Amino acid sequence: MRSGVTASLLIVLAAQVAAADYPLRPIRMIMPNAPGSSNDTLGRLLATRLAAELGQQIVVDNRAGAGGVLGTEIGASAIADGYTLTVSSEGALSLAPHLYKKLSYDPLRDFEFIGVFADTPNLLVVNPSLPAKTAREFIDYARAKPGQLNLASAGAGSQSHLTGYALMLAAGFTSLHVPYKGGAASMTALVSNESQWSIPPAAGVMTLVRSGRLRAIAHTLAKRSALMGDLPALAETLPGFTRSGWKGLLAPRGTPRTIVDKLHAAMVRTMNTREAKEQFALQGSEVVLGDGASMKLLLAKEITDTAQVVKAAGLTAE
Repeated sequence: MRSGVTASLLIVLAAQVAAADYPLRPIRMIMPNAPGSSNDTLGRLLATRLAAELGQQIVVDNRAGAGGVLGTEIGASAIADGYTLTVSSEGALSLAPHLYKKLSYDPLRDFEFIGVFADTPNLLVVNPSLPAKTAREFIDYARAKPGQLNLASAGAGSQSHLTGYALMLAAGFTSLHVPYKGGAASMTALVSNESQWSIPPAAGVMTLVRSGRLRAIAHTLAKRSALMGDLPALAETLPGFTRSGWKGLLAPRGTPRTIVDKLHAAMVRTMNTREAKEQFALQGSEVVLGDGASMKLLLAKEITDTAQVVKAAGLTAE
């Protein structure tokens, strides 16, 4: 009995020492979305800054598929030692519970929540060939061409799909939804005029807007923001219409609290700087820092709110 107790104490002490010295080797950051997506863009910025703060390389591992579910599954089932982290994916955390009857993970129970690091408005963008230059002009144009304009999304159930559908419901028009394999592919289709409009996270399209290859019409924040310059909010045309996407960092359930706290503290130090805020602003995102507890509450509310959109969109569980 005594030897068993001694062995258990040694294991606990070893874990505490490992946590105190963490990190001792490179960290893997699971990216549940495709390269070039908004999550990927912001996650890589975080990874670069966090690696410098922690003194260890962070390797971004893109595992796109099933609206973020594939990568999130990998992150949830990883060894809980702090060497596998996962960037939150709205589709995999707040939408998937409504679409999959047998989801292999519970978004609220199977992770340790490190914290929120950014918030990104969605951006209503169109191919420059469209005559519409304001939200009202776009809505009127779309109403006059029911089903003739293509809505490009990063895939069925993606943020751009659900936000686009929410906009159509609120504004009273219809478009043909065309799902693509990821955000980058959907924006390529939009630039080529294969599709005519989309409303993706701003982080994934700011470069295309600045280059003139896409036209930004409005954003989904509640009101005008310095982040978006003079661009109006959609709520000015459709009162009450707001949708934005927060980004956070997760670790597998059971990851030592010492490691979770160390990661959160490092994230706050490196993100709460002028340089980080400028970097993220260039990608159409605000640095927003929240702890793990507030991140979990935010997710719980979003899961509830998403149920209403899923029902309106006619999406069903598989």
